[in-house]
Amino acid sequence: MLEALSGRDFVDCVAVVTRYFGGTLLGAGGLVRAYSEAVLTAIDQAQSLGLVVELERRELFTLALPHSDAGRIEAELRQRGVLILGTDYGQAAVLHIADDDAARLAAIVARVTAGSAQLEPVGHEWVDVER
Repeated sequence: MLEALSGRDFVDCVAVVTRYFGGTLLGAGGLVRAYSEAVLTAIDQAQSLGLVVELERRELFTLALPHSDAGRIEAELRQRGVLILGTDYGQAAVLHIADDDAARLAAIVARVTAGSAQLEPVGHEWVDVER
């Protein structure tokens, strides 16, 4: 079962196969084939239904903006597929952003803000992404 999962590049997961018949008719080799086939069938079905998620590294950024521009810029970023995690309001509005392509994100921010705002990298995180 572990080889079936590893062979499909699955990590940090578990497979459970329940066997209802307690006999020895299949033999050791038959049991290995039956269990492996059950895991592979479950993987194929989960993938076909879109139930498999992958971990993807996302870079985290902050973007400080004047309050008067924050709503418009946030909406434009969202329209371009940028993931906005939240906004803090203090002396400036600070957007918290996660993206997997820092160069693309920087280009989008430059376009949307006409070059008036600068992204600040603050680290990264791993997130589940449906495939």
